[in-house]
Amino acid sequence: MRDGDELLAADARTTVVRPAPPHKLSEAEREQILAVANSEEFASLPPSQIVPTLADRGVYLASESSFYRVLKQASQQHHRGRAKKPSQRVATSHCATGPNQVWSWDITWLPAAVKGQYFYWYMVLDVFSRKIVGHEVHVAESSELAGLLMRKASLSEGLAGRPLVLHSDNGSAMKGATMLATLEHLGVAASFSRPRVSNDNAYAESLFRTCKYRPDYPKKPFGSLQEAQAWTHKFVRWYNQEHKHSGLRFVTPAQRHSGHAPVILHNRETLYAAAKCSNPKRWSGKTRNWRLEDEVWLNPERNHAIHLQNAA
Repeated sequence: MRDGDELLAADARTTVVRPAPPHKLSEAEREQILAVANSEEFASLPPSQIVPTLADRGVYLASESSFYRVLKQASQQHHRGRAKKPSQRVATSHCATGPNQVWSWDITWLPAAVKGQYFYWYMVLDVFSRKIVGHEVHVAESSELAGLLMRKASLSEGLAGRPLVLHSDNGSAMKGATMLATLEHLGVAASFSRPRVSNDNAYAESLFRTCKYRPDYPKKPFGSLQEAQAWTHKFVRWYNQEHKHSGLRFVTPAQRHSGHAPVILHNRETLYAAAKCSNPKRWSGKTRNWRLEDEVWLNPERNHAIHLQNAA
C-alpha cells in the first residue's frame, strides 16, 4: 500500500459516527418549542420576541438561536401565523386584437411661466392603434378630472356596454375613489403597473417622449393654461392624423384605428413586388415587410415577449 493510501485509510473524518453532543435538544424539547412557537399567542412572532416574553414569565425552553434552528429544520422559520408570505405582484398582461379593447393613460407635467408651477396633461391612448382617444390640460391633478375625461373618451368612441381594460401607473389620480367609481360605472376593468416598474406603462411614456422631443415643442414654459391647451391640441391632431408611426409600419394611428391600415399596407406590398419584378437585380432578398401584427400586447408574459423578439 502506498503512503498516500495509508493516510486516506487512516483519515475517517467523513465516515466516523460521532456521539450526539450532551446538550442536544431531545425530541420532546423540539416538539415543545414548535408547539409554543405555533401557539395562538406566538404564531406571528419571531423567536427574538418569543424568548424574552417567556423569560419574563420565568420560563426557559431554549436559547433564541435554538428556537431559530428548530423552526428552520421544520421549515417554519418565516411566515408563520398571520405573517403570510408576501405575494409578488406580476405585470398584468393584456392582448388587444382591435381598437378600443385596451387603453393606457397617464399624466405628464408641462412647465408654466410661474416658477414652481405646472400644467397637467391628461392623455388616454389606445394600445392597439396608438391613437390618442382623449386628452385635456388642467391646472391640477385629481381623480375627479381623470374620471370626467374617461367619460368623455368613452362617449366619443361609443364604448357603451363594450369590454375595455384601462391601464395606468399607481398615481393618486389613477387610484382615486372618483376615478375607480367612474370605471366601475362604465364597466371598464382597471389595470395598474407594478410598483417601481416604470416600463409597465411604456406606451404612454413613449408618447410623452415623442411629444417633448418634437421640433416645435416650446423652448419656453407655457404662459397660460390656454396656451398649453392650444399646443397639445395641435400636437394630438398631428400625432393622430399625420404622424407615420414606426411601430405601425409607418401608417398613422388614425388609419390603424379606423381599419384603413390593411389596405394601405397591401398597396405598398403590391408596389414593392412590382418594383422587384421590373428590376430583380436590385433586390438581393425579399421585399420590405409591410405586415402588421394582429395582436398587440401590454406587458406580455416573459415567454411570450421572448417569442415576439425572436419573431421580429
